[in-house]
Amino acid sequence: QVQLVESGGGLVQAGGSLRLSCAASGRTFSTYAMAWFRQAPGKEREFVAAITWGGGATSYADSVKGRFTISRDNARNTVVYLQMNSLKPEDTAVYYCAARPYIIVAVPSQYDYWGQGTQVTVSS
Repeated sequence: QVQLVESGGGLVQAGGSLRLSCAASGRTFSTYAMAWFRQAPGKEREFVAAITWGGGATSYADSVKGRFTISRDNARNTVVYLQMNSLKPEDTAVYYCAARPYIIVAVPSQYDYWGQGTQVTVSS
């Protein structure tokens, strides 16, 4: 059974940091591009960051460039991380991990697998 399980969310003050993790299991994800999306109440799910299967290329939404860093570890099971620094109240959302074969895209409907989400709340 394929599973993506996110962790690391929580409540943090503006300017603080959090690191999200996504543990992937149930199949070989080493050839999958992995991404983070987020969804705030009343808003559509939006792209945050993505990384290619080998980790050689990354992509970020303009709103998080310079503050967030995506990385992955394919050593045993694939684990994807999102280091979030200089957090702002507008970063408050449920953050989702997603996977699709090989190529990075920023469209949620193009991803095959999703986690259940982890809540990130940034207080001002």
